[in-house]
Amino acid sequence: MLDAFSRAVVSADAKGAPIGTEDLAALRKYVADANKRIDATLAITQNVSCIAADAVSGMVCENTGMTQPGGNCYPTRRMAACLRDGEIILRYVSYALLAGDASVLDDRCLNGLKETYLALGVPLSNAIRSVEIMKVATVAIMTETNTGRKMFEGLNSGSGAQCKEIASEAASYFDRVINSLS
Repeated sequence: MLDAFSRAVVSADAKGAPIGTEDLAALRKYVADANKRIDATLAITQNVSCIAADAVSGMVCENTGMTQPGGNCYPTRRMAACLRDGEIILRYVSYALLAGDASVLDDRCLNGLKETYLALGVPLSNAIRSVEIMKVATVAIMTETNTGRKMFEGLNSGSGAQCKEIASEAASYFDRVINSLS
């Protein structure tokens, strides 16, 4: 995983040139958005269990019978595995968001995930649906459009309207997960 600074250096070195004006402008923007990145990452990490549980619950509600004998979330150890996987995905999305680089998500989370799920008999459509729900919840928390949810009150610093670009970046990481499972 490379942070924005390391990525700029590696890129310039590969070209055999000094860091260019465009790269420096991108680094300035990265630094200017640092507090927003930290707030957005904090929003994920403080709510990882709630986001994952809501996503898996939502997916189960849309697919009745999953918690019945023979369903993919039965017995409870399978449900626990779904919750664990949701939390892992959220963790790696938060790492990518903080670094501004998706390589950690690709290398440590997505590499082989689809094949593993297929080998275990996990319905990919259900996994994708859970990630979609996590994406919506995460973006709502970051942009403070999560009205009516007492568990999220007072979480953000009041910068939700200013975090739309960072939330959009986070959404792109969730889209990356969805695309890898498709």
